[in-house]
Order: sequence, then C-alpha cells, then structure tokens
Amino acid sequence: MFLLEVGILAQIKKQSKVNISSVGIILKPQIINEYVSVLPNLCTWLKRRKISIFFPDYEEERVKKIFKTQPKGIQYLPISALHKEMDINITLGGDGTLLGFGRLAEKKSVPIFGVNMGNLGFITEFPKSEFFEGLSAILSGKCRINKIPLFKVQIHKGDKKIFESHFLNDLVISKNDISRMFSLTVENKQEHIYNLSGDGLIVSSPIGSTAYSLAAGGPIINPEVSALVLTPICPHSLTHRPIVVSDRETLQIKIPSQTDAVTLTLDGQEMREADPRSTITITKNSTRYVKIIANPNRTYFQTLKEKFTYGRRAQ
Repeated sequence: MFLLEVGILAQIKKQSKVNISSVGIILKPQIINEYVSVLPNLCTWLKRRKISIFFPDYEEERVKKIFKTQPKGIQYLPISALHKEMDINITLGGDGTLLGFGRLAEKKSVPIFGVNMGNLGFITEFPKSEFFEGLSAILSGKCRINKIPLFKVQIHKGDKKIFESHFLNDLVISKNDISRMFSLTVENKQEHIYNLSGDGLIVSSPIGSTAYSLAAGGPIINPEVSALVLTPICPHSLTHRPIVVSDRETLQIKIPSQTDAVTLTLDGQEMREADPRSTITITKNSTRYVKIIANPNRTYFQTLKEKFTYGRRAQ
C-alpha cells in the first residue's frame, strides 16, 4: 500500500487482497420500510463470507423492527468504536448519511463504503443496484480509497474558545431572523478579504462545492484542488462574487458588535449560535480525514454529467 498526495484529495491504492472480517453498518435516520429487503440481504451476504456485522448501539430497536425479530449474529457498538475497530463501514442512505457519520471521523478511522439509496447522491459512490458488485471487488483487492480532509470550526469570544466542531461539505453562516440582512468581516491571517452585507456566507470545501454553494452561484471545484470557496448568500452589493481561497490558511470571520447573533450550520446537520463580537476560525485539520472507498466504474466528471447533466451533449 502506498500513499499519493494529490491536492486536497489523497488516494490510497491497495494492490493486494483486502482482509475484511468486521463491517459496521450505518443507516439513514428513522427509515424502516426502505431497508426491509436490502438490509437482510446484505447481512446474509456478509455472513456467508464469515464477516462479523455491527450496528451503532442506538439502532438496536430499529434493526429489530426492520428484521421483525432480533437477528442472530449481529452486534452493537458506540459510533466511536465503529470508526476505529471495523475493517470498513457501510453507510446505507445518501450523502447526508455519509456526512453525518464521516464528520465524526478520527485519525485512525477506517474507510467508508457509501451506498446511495436515493437518486442524487454525489459523494456516496455506489448506487443501490451495484453495491454488491462493489463489495465483491473490495474483497478481491480492487480498491481505491480517497482521503478527504475535515475542516475544523472554532468560535472564540475574546481569548475564550466556546465551540469546536468539524465539517466535510460546508459551513453556512446565516441570520436567525427571516430575510434580515447582516454584516460579516472575512480575513485570513495575512490580510482583510472583505466586509460582507447580505443574507449570509457559505464556506465550502471542494467536495461540498456541488451542494449549497453551487445553488447559491458558487463554482464547481474539483476535489483535487486544495481550496475553500467563499460564496455570499444574496449579497447587498454587485461586487461580492464567490472567491476561491487556499485551504492552507486560517480563515477568520468576525461578527460585528452591531450585528445580532448568527447561526452556524455544519454540513446541514449541526447548528450553533454565535454572538456579536465573536470570531469564527476555519482551518483544515491535518490529522483527521474521511476515507471513502471509490467506485472504480465512475470518474468525477462522469458523476457531474450524471447527477447534474453538466456539459451533456444536446440530443
């Protein structure tokens, strides 16, 4: 196994057979009917190959409802243990399911096999109709793993740190009140970037550039580019356009004293309020990555064309 660093996205190419003896399975929250056929088939497939099956410890009751009984040979562990003690983890859902699990990744977290149970699914590499083929390929040694960095978010007020978390896709800073403009100051450690007045700001990774940032007019950034995208939301100026900046620098976003509290939303899943006179810092985490097993049958630009009909020739 060797490691090749390419911009923001590093690829691990495994040439020998992958030894998989334990698998964690993470489900989309609250859904039951969608898994009634898929989950028993998957568990049977894994058991035939003598692979141990684990779920998060909070899923025991739902798994029992899906199987209509407590299935034999299935065990339950805390999320942190799944990240560190499995050989791989399988997320069954969509991008949100993978994001929610991936944001908790640690330095020694194992790879994630993302299965898209819906239609869009941009970072979940394997569609529902193909994932058994993908698992078979992994067991035979045909495996490439993309390492995607997490970005650390901190809120400071004066010298005191009052919040810390991570995002994989994006951080959105918006107002608590509906349709009310507010101001932010955006800087890096070297210089002032701009003062922004509008409905908010999206700070997006390249992986997240095809999500909310794209809908707000931001550019599509290839995951191999080491960058962050600053995309204003409805800016009150004709000159405020999306800006691509290096992810090697620390971003600082300051909330002026005359602005009311704002809301931070991380990957559309975690929310935190930031008070006036707070400073939000964003840095790339140098030790925490989400490792996603890549689908050998698709490329980045094929995915763009498939999911967004981007650049597709007219019929």
